[in-house]
Amino acid sequence: MIDVVLPVLDEADALVWVLGRMPEGFRPIVVDNGSTDGSAELASAMGATVVVEPLRGFGAACFRGLVAASSDVVCFMDCDASLDPCDLPLVAEPVARDRADLVLGARAAAKGAWPLHARFANRVLAREVRRRTGLPLTDLGPMRSVGRNALIALQVRDRRFGWPLEMVLRAASAGWRVDEVSVPYHPRAGRSKVTGTLRGTARTVRDMTRALT
Repeated sequence: MIDVVLPVLDEADALVWVLGRMPEGFRPIVVDNGSTDGSAELASAMGATVVVEPLRGFGAACFRGLVAASSDVVCFMDCDASLDPCDLPLVAEPVARDRADLVLGARAAAKGAWPLHARFANRVLAREVRRRTGLPLTDLGPMRSVGRNALIALQVRDRRFGWPLEMVLRAASAGWRVDEVSVPYHPRAGRSKVTGTLRGTARTVRDMTRALT
């Protein structure tokens, strides 16, 4: 069994689809980060493990899910229906078979799935990561897999949107085998709290820039 950490903030519109497509052998852990739309109750009713993280922040929710997980390999993914849980085995298998220590799902975006400003910001950050680490990454994908104990020992400190980037930078510094596989990326359900607005994207870039420094 592989635990899948799903940070959630008002994602009731997408939860049914996401949880309904969870592959066999993958256990969803929904981390509610302050939802007011009944997301936590809905996830619980659908059989998911639900934990609560009162500290607002993407990284805070991810870390809470990591601590709640118990499997040797842990996956992370957004819970907004932009990523298909059916693709989780593609991302998890290299880590489960000890061919990689960290695997990121590089997003192959469908038309309209990725706002231009967010795509550009991600491209700039990925290029900076390549320059600093030498890792051949094209995307800081939100679907990823990693060894649970190894990630805890990596001591990622950011509790906001810098969490995914800091994870990659620390992994590179530690000499981890980091790889990526292509996964489809679809228009999300509802409006993104990260890339749906210029302000949200700017906040994310700010957090990631802090992680770079």
